[in-house]
Amino acid sequence: MSFLKKCLVAGSTAVILAAACAAGGYYWATTPVQLASAQLDVTLKPHSSLRSVTLQLNRGGVPVQSDLFVLMARLLGLQGQLKPGNYAFKSGVTPYDVLQKIARGDVNEYVATIIEGWTLQRMRAELDANPALRHDTQGVSDAELLRLLGAPEAASGNGEGLFFPDTYLFDKNTSDLAVYRRAYRLMQLRLNEAWAARAPGLPYTTPYAALIMASMIEKETGKASDRPLVAAVFANRLRVGMPLQTDPTVIYGMGPDYTGRLRKRDLQTDTPYNTYTRRGLPPTPISLPGAAALAAALNPASSSALYFVSRGDGSSEFSATLDEHNKAVNQYIRGAQ
Repeated sequence: MSFLKKCLVAGSTAVILAAACAAGGYYWATTPVQLASAQLDVTLKPHSSLRSVTLQLNRGGVPVQSDLFVLMARLLGLQGQLKPGNYAFKSGVTPYDVLQKIARGDVNEYVATIIEGWTLQRMRAELDANPALRHDTQGVSDAELLRLLGAPEAASGNGEGLFFPDTYLFDKNTSDLAVYRRAYRLMQLRLNEAWAARAPGLPYTTPYAALIMASMIEKETGKASDRPLVAAVFANRLRVGMPLQTDPTVIYGMGPDYTGRLRKRDLQTDTPYNTYTRRGLPPTPISLPGAAALAAALNPASSSALYFVSRGDGSSEFSATLDEHNKAVNQYIRGAQ
């Protein structure tokens, strides 16, 4: 059934939808989009909402009117059928064509998106669930995965932090091992680039230690602009021998015992990752850090801050002394003025 017929049917039962159709929706849906170039590719990420799809199309050079595109998808019953992947669009394509193409999954390449701050376990679950991949590594241990990649870290058996979070394109039935290999190599590249551009005087002397630091920054930062300051706090604490005292490392060390709430006794229970009971960096990364976290770890802000506390809006308040920190805690955590 055409978009116009769908509008007419909807219009007989829903005044609002009928008005939208009568106001030019059909004309809009069948008028060619003014692409940013004669031919371009746009990648739609997995788990994207209908509204997010419209934003990704617009940012990719396919300007569709968001409200009308959402309405059209709902009228046609396609809102739950839009598929991730890399799509090619040429001059002359209409909004209706764009929607149908995405609903069919008429992709150039399929896509897997790995998010900054995920653990390797979360990454593996995501790739295991991707229906377009061939699952050659499903069920193998992390150590075996690293061995299949030829990674020197296979000896330790721990692959946390070794894969770069990004969006990866691939042909259908590609082995998941190929995606892991690309993510592993890209992390080595990004880490080496950041290490080469590092600031002097850092309190860690190997790229792997910097990777551990970046993984903590990734998990501790709610606001991107705070990353260099969080890095400065951690670096300053390492220099003076203070415990890092960062909750995400404790949570990581608890593993499945963590149920969503960190209690006082959890902070006091020693594990290799408890940075309240042990000084220095944890033994491995605790997440997959992105490029910004790597950059912050290797170029911290110039600051004397030793403390920070969440303001409750995603940003943090930084303090150089314990007295200043306690005042910030009273203000932002306890609500005292």
